[in-house]
Amino acid sequence: MSEARQPEGMEPDTASESPASSETGNGPSASATAVAAPKPIWMRLFGHDISAPLILLVLALALFAPGQWTVPPLDRDEPRFTQATKQMLETGDYVDIRFQDQARHKKPVGIYWLQAAAVKLTGHDAAAPLWVYRLPSLLGGVLVVLMAYWAARAFTGPPASLIVGLFVAAAIIVGVEARLAKTDAMLFAMIVLAQGALARIWQRDTQERQWGLAFVFWTALAGGVLIKGPVAPMVVGLTVLALFAMPRRVKWFKAAVPLFGFLWFVLLVVPWFVAIWIATDGTFFTEAIGKDLLGKVGEGQEGHGAPPLTHLAAMFGIFWPLPAFVLLAARTIWREKASRLVVFSAAWFFPSWIVFELVATKLPHYTMPLFPALALPVAAALVDGAGERAGRKLRWAAAVLLVLPPLGIAAASFAGPLYLGDWPSPPGVVLCGIGAAAAFLSASRLLGGAALHGIPTAVVSALAIAIGFWGFVGPALTSIWVSPRLVAAIDAVPACNAPQVVTAGFHEPSFIFLQGTNTHIVSADKAAEFLDEAGRNGTGCRIAVIESRQEAAFLGAAEARGLVPELVSRLDGLNINGGKQLDIGLYRAAEPKADTQ
Repeated sequence: MSEARQPEGMEPDTASESPASSETGNGPSASATAVAAPKPIWMRLFGHDISAPLILLVLALALFAPGQWTVPPLDRDEPRFTQATKQMLETGDYVDIRFQDQARHKKPVGIYWLQAAAVKLTGHDAAAPLWVYRLPSLLGGVLVVLMAYWAARAFTGPPASLIVGLFVAAAIIVGVEARLAKTDAMLFAMIVLAQGALARIWQRDTQERQWGLAFVFWTALAGGVLIKGPVAPMVVGLTVLALFAMPRRVKWFKAAVPLFGFLWFVLLVVPWFVAIWIATDGTFFTEAIGKDLLGKVGEGQEGHGAPPLTHLAAMFGIFWPLPAFVLLAARTIWREKASRLVVFSAAWFFPSWIVFELVATKLPHYTMPLFPALALPVAAALVDGAGERAGRKLRWAAAVLLVLPPLGIAAASFAGPLYLGDWPSPPGVVLCGIGAAAAFLSASRLLGGAALHGIPTAVVSALAIAIGFWGFVGPALTSIWVSPRLVAAIDAVPACNAPQVVTAGFHEPSFIFLQGTNTHIVSADKAAEFLDEAGRNGTGCRIAVIESRQEAAFLGAAEARGLVPELVSRLDGLNINGGKQLDIGLYRAAEPKADTQ
């Protein structure tokens, strides 16, 4: 592709010749001899190795920061992670992973350590606000954008690499994961870092040991294992095997110093795995591998089963705005399929994508580590003029793909709150509308054959939607944020400082994280017993949180004990996990009546 043929600012280890000509011996393609259209002014201004990373850094922060401190914990995975980290800080046990008194043996310890470090480094304790626990994911999202640029620079110049970074930063799924205090954003960063080092090792095509790149490769791989177990080795390992198979050459991998590198990898990951084996008598591996990992492979866990090709269908939404540009670039990418850029991207993308499609459990973020492998050849093809050469039907299809997600989000920003019984956020609706308008403008550029001119407006659309949705629309959906409202209602109970709390019927992890580790999930009968003890023993203020489906059983158990609970507050809402309407009462033991005899 032309960007590979024009190696301005090219890394010293990359070849300056055309990947296509170097691999096939056919010389430059037809597009290389065509008169190249002038680059847009934004590429000429920012497509350099100093300005491009700075622009990407600022843009990533602008895209990922909104909502970090205003969106409550999103059930259920995020508060499970933050609560487990909170308990590490409370107990000082940084080996075992627990959610209250239950073992949480699903993922390794890496993200919990990073969250605990964020709490310590910001001067907080276990009661730190949620945004502190989210900092590693925000950092992971920013690193992914910068590492995608770095990985692309192994094959192409700054302009196309900048486009790769812009696609990653603007992607809907990356923005979601950069806001959730769990594993996936930082795992993504580790995978892209490892793949960037691998790309340079493969590009240099030498058996001479590349100690610096090998150190980065094996360290990033170890980081990925400590964060989410086998996912990083699978993606990176399948890439290596595919690179072995396609040119049928393996000696280039000697540059990765595999013997010493693997020993360094083992040195990094083994200590905690040994410690957790000892601490849990091996049950961590039984649960994490036997139930969590293999369970997801064989059947859809927690209602997340789906047939093959589900990820392909989801990609058109969660990878936005990239899929629109994929349509425009596909023909050029196919023509250049023998180039080293396309070969590496295919080795990264296809083997792991097939695995994800075959695994029974499917969640949208599973394919996220493959995103740069798709963005890289698309960016290079666009710089090569793919957008100008695409046919009219393809341009229309791309324009529709580009417009639909922002238009849907803009409509949902207004209609969604009304459906839930909330009032739409005016600034949120306006900003999401601006995002939809920018998407239409970008689509018009695609229709006019100026795809490169459509990228900045697509990014503006992503930015407006990110600020509008995460900064205003999401936080204003009070009906779905049940846990924060419950905590506020408990705090408002008069003459009830530092209450002991139990909950029956409402079991969301976000409530445990916000209210405190000592909040216990109990049955209706146990909740009545809990309040009865407070009335008989005078053991301080106690609150029982009772969901309406458990209320009759709770009141019956209380009556059997001669207890008359006092209803101190009531609220309703929607549980976003399952869509059930909730009606929750807050009870405490009534004050004993004075003896009138």
